[in-house]
Amino acid sequence: MNERKTLTDAQRRALLSSPAGWLACGFGSGLTPVAQGTFGSLASILPWLWLRHGSLSLNLLVIVIGFAIGVWACDVASRTLGVDDHRSLVWDEFIGQWIALLPALLAPWWAVVAGFALFRLFDVWKPWPIRWLDKHLKGGLGVMVDDVIAGIFAAIVLWVILRLF
Repeated sequence: MNERKTLTDAQRRALLSSPAGWLACGFGSGLTPVAQGTFGSLASILPWLWLRHGSLSLNLLVIVIGFAIGVWACDVASRTLGVDDHRSLVWDEFIGQWIALLPALLAPWWAVVAGFALFRLFDVWKPWPIRWLDKHLKGGLGVMVDDVIAGIFAAIVLWVILRLF
């Protein structure tokens, strides 16, 4: 199947009828008709605002657990849809965005905006090794890993920016 294809009503219902599908589509944020990754990244900021008050250790624990659950959920949702990495699966954006925002935990508000923009830049641009991983890893792991690396790249750049300013 074409991964750019719009979801049918049956596919949408199948995603929303299971915990794996609900999580994989970012609690519905990936079901927008356009810019699913951007909407997933924006939606991820709401729970991050709560996480921001926790320690770095808590944030890392949530990211690791969220990644593991996301591999499972995105694998189940991909099989449900019959598409390896459908654009409506945005839990990977949640985890990647949270990684990108790690340097912003104790930073001013503009760092959140910068972290969001940097993550979207790396997620869309897909420099090496992100593009390679995106093409070669399949299943839930393939859905998740490229956004984790994009989040790491964005976090590094954000950390450097924060250190400079």
